[in-house]
Amino acid sequence: MRVRLWSSVLMTRVFVYGTLKKGQPNNCRLFESNNGKAEYLGLAFTIQKYPLLITTKNNIPFLLNIPGQGHRVHGEIYKVDDQMLKFLDDFESVPTLYQRTVVQLEVKEWVGKMEGEEKVSPGSIMDVFVYTATTCEPDWRSLLCYENYDSEGDHGLKYRRREERD
Repeated sequence: MRVRLWSSVLMTRVFVYGTLKKGQPNNCRLFESNNGKAEYLGLAFTIQKYPLLITTKNNIPFLLNIPGQGHRVHGEIYKVDDQMLKFLDDFESVPTLYQRTVVQLEVKEWVGKMEGEEKVSPGSIMDVFVYTATTCEPDWRSLLCYENYDSEGDHGLKYRRREERD
């Protein structure tokens, strides 16, 4: 299933909740032109609750595809071209570490251009892609769940960039 935003160029909406958000360590990857095109559209949160965990020795944020548990997760919506979508699939290690799934969001703030599409206002509901974990280790269910990820947050679990890993 493809969730698309139709405009002059075919684009796909993606919800980011972790290190790809503004102010987070990997946000710059969305704007490296050799990765493709991405445009920030706005803020949103999931309609259903999901477990958002920080785990592994690298303190990576994982969204578990277990609706009804955890919190309504806050993040950002971007529209991306096919080249960026392929980059994100590779970056998120699809299908080994993450999978691309569809999630329903409630828009909190919208700054995206109209380009002939319907007006999007706060409270609007939309389907977008999100990257969820492909597995759930047995001890993950006992971890603290978050509603909003920040790599420098009060949790004290500093994210280890890929360049810093073994």
